[in-house]
Amino acid sequence: MSILPKSIIRVIDEFAKLPGIGPKTASRLVFYLLTQPATDVENFSAALRELRRSLVTCKKCYSISEHEMCDICEDQRRDATTIMIVEEPLDTVALEKTGYTGLYHVLGGVISPIDGIGPDNLRIKELIDRLKDPTSVIAECILATDPSLEGEATALYISTLINQASIKGDIPSSVNITRIARGLPVGGDLEYADEVTLRRALEGRAKAA
Repeated sequence: MSILPKSIIRVIDEFAKLPGIGPKTASRLVFYLLTQPATDVENFSAALRELRRSLVTCKKCYSISEHEMCDICEDQRRDATTIMIVEEPLDTVALEKTGYTGLYHVLGGVISPIDGIGPDNLRIKELIDRLKDPTSVIAECILATDPSLEGEATALYISTLINQASIKGDIPSSVNITRIARGLPVGGDLEYADEVTLRRALEGRAKAA
């Protein structure tokens, strides 16, 4: 039997459901909130309530948006000839920091048979439809899925579909398919890198400046 009030236990349990948050961290977060002014806690609660109410899926790239079309898809200054294919909306946040100026397409995950996720569970058909659109000016598809087994399998599947559609004439043959380079991270040591990472670093080598 717990000595804590049920209301506190309930909030701790909810916090503990978050990724990377264990019971101890959840408890610290709850007791921290108890020390804060009531207005701050109310604002926090209101922000959580509005999180789902105010957000929708962009009808073009399928990222998270507050409007029918997200700000990136609405921005006429973006390079409409390039589309970056990512797994989740959070990936676009990381890529935006690189200075990338093209558009995105969010798959909503990766192919993972063990988890019961197949191609039909992702937004792959929607991607092909974007490329088939007669008004499309897309010249390059950048496959930016994670370098995991599932990410690689998903990238290969999409690449194959695009190539097949190109052969049929459904997609212009001028559309290039590229894959983000994988290799050694900045500050990494060769002796600690696995053979797959090293091999890909060699495959993606570029001319020295």
